[in-house]
Amino acid sequence: MDVIRKRIKELKSYSPSLTSRDDLDSFWEKTLKECKNKPLNAVKEKADTFLLNVDVYKITYYGYDETPLYGWYLVPNFLKGGKLPCAVIFHGYTGSKGYPEEYARWLLMGMAVFAIDIRGQGGETGNLMGSRFGMVKGWITQGILDKDTCYYKAITVDCLRALDWVSEQPEIDKSRICVMGGSQGGGLTFITAALSDKPAIAAPCIPNMCHMDLGVFNSTSSLTEIAEFVSRFPGKLDKVLETLSYFDIMNLADRISIPVLVSVGLKDTICMPETIFAAYNNIKSEKHIKVYPFMGHCVPEYHRREIMSFINNHFKK
Repeated sequence: MDVIRKRIKELKSYSPSLTSRDDLDSFWEKTLKECKNKPLNAVKEKADTFLLNVDVYKITYYGYDETPLYGWYLVPNFLKGGKLPCAVIFHGYTGSKGYPEEYARWLLMGMAVFAIDIRGQGGETGNLMGSRFGMVKGWITQGILDKDTCYYKAITVDCLRALDWVSEQPEIDKSRICVMGGSQGGGLTFITAALSDKPAIAAPCIPNMCHMDLGVFNSTSSLTEIAEFVSRFPGKLDKVLETLSYFDIMNLADRISIPVLVSVGLKDTICMPETIFAAYNNIKSEKHIKVYPFMGHCVPEYHRREIMSFINNHFKK
C-alpha cells in the first residue's frame, strides 16, 4: 500500500476518546430552549446589486444577545413557481459575509442564499458580549472559562438563529436547506447540523472546532489563541479544556442525522486531518469525505463543484 492510501486508511480508523462531560446533553437542551424563546426582531431592507434577476436584502436580526447581526439574503427572481432551496453560509475566521455578488454560483443553481457575519470579526457585525476575564488577541478566548459565557456559545446560537429566520421565509422550501462553510464556517456548519432540525444537508469544508484538545496543542489555527491564553494562565488549562468540550464537534457528531459532505486536506496544518476525521468518524448518518492529499488549508474549485453535485443530488425534484 502506498503512503497516501496508508495515511487515509489510518485516518478513517482514527478514534480518540471523547472529551464530553456528563451534562453535555442537558447543557444543549437548556441552551436551545433559551434561544428559541428569544425574539429574532429581524429587519429586512432591500439592497443594491450588480447581479441581474436577483433580489438582495440586508438582514438584521438578534441571536445570542442584543448584538445586531447582519447578513445578506439573496433570492433569484428568474424562477417562477414553487419554493426555493436555500444555502445558509458561514464564513471563515476573521472574514465576513462579503458582497452579495460572491454568491452567484448558488443563485445560478436556483437557490436562495443567506450569508451572515460572525460577530466581532471582519464584517459589519459588532459584539456586545461582556467579558469577566482577560483575553488574548482575537475573539476565541472571550469567556473561555465558562461554557455559558464563551464566544463559541455565542456564535453557535447566532448561527442557529440564522437557520430559524431563513426557514420562516415564505419563498423558502423548508425541506431543502443546505448549511455550508469553510474552516471556522465549516465548524459552525457541523455544529448547527448537530443541533438544529432546520438543515436537510450539510457541507462543512476543512472544518475547525473538531478534536479541539489536539488542535490547541498542535494546530496553527485560531486555536493558537487558546494556547497563548493557557500559556499566560497555566492554572486555567483544565477549565479551558472543559469549556471547549461542549463545542467540540467530535463530541456532538453522533447527533447529526442528515447527509454530510466534508472536505479535508492532508497537508492542512490549520484544521489538521486528524481533527476532522475524529469528528467525521463519529457521524452515524449518510456521510462522504473528499480527501485532497496535496492540499493545505484551502477549498479547491474542484470541491466547490463537488458541493454543487451533492446539493443537486439531494435537492433536485
